[in-house]
Parts: sequence; C-alpha cells; structure tokens
Amino acid sequence: MTRRSRSWDEHLARNLKNHEFAREFVLALLDEGFGIQQALATTIRAYGIKEFAEWAGMPSSNVSRAIRPGYNPGLRLLERLLKPFGLRLAAMPSTAKKRGKGRAA
Repeated sequence: MTRRSRSWDEHLARNLKNHEFAREFVLALLDEGFGIQQALATTIRAYGIKEFAEWAGMPSSNVSRAIRPGYNPGLRLLERLLKPFGLRLAAMPSTAKKRGKGRAA
C-alpha cells in the first residue's frame, strides 16, 4: 500500500470515528478487491488498534493478532471484527460464469 502523509492519516482517522463512514470505508475496500482481513486491517490500523478494541469490546492484543497478515482468523473472530461496523459475513451467488464439462454456464 502506498505510504500516505501524516495529515492524510490523521484526517482519515478522524473520519473513521464516524461509524457510518467507517462502514462505507470497509465496503469500498472490499469493492476494490481487498480481502476481508486486509480491508479490516487497513481500516482498524487507520482508526487506531487500541481505540477500535475499546469500540469492539475486545483486548487490543486480540485485534492486533487478528489483523496480522500471517494470521488466519476464524469466522467467529471475523464476525466480532465486523460487528462494530454494522457488517456481517454473508454468502451470495458469484457473478463469474463457471466452465466445466457437462455444466451449463
């Protein structure tokens, strides 16, 4: 990810205190192709790990570990991280056509 100026980071952190903005920011990152963990990590780091942990009612060490690139959080933990944003995990049909023998696309 591109390094941003300090003022940009501070401005984003202030905007993320608005919970509606924070939710839309996570959704925008997902729309841009970020994975769920990467989108959460980007948002939570910009918000502030300690501040987010308080908002989510979780220990900051658990939040920090969950957003580490090498960590593989379970569904329950992802749900806990999404809940403060008013989001939850869901399944939906893929828009990509499947190709394979004997299957209609």
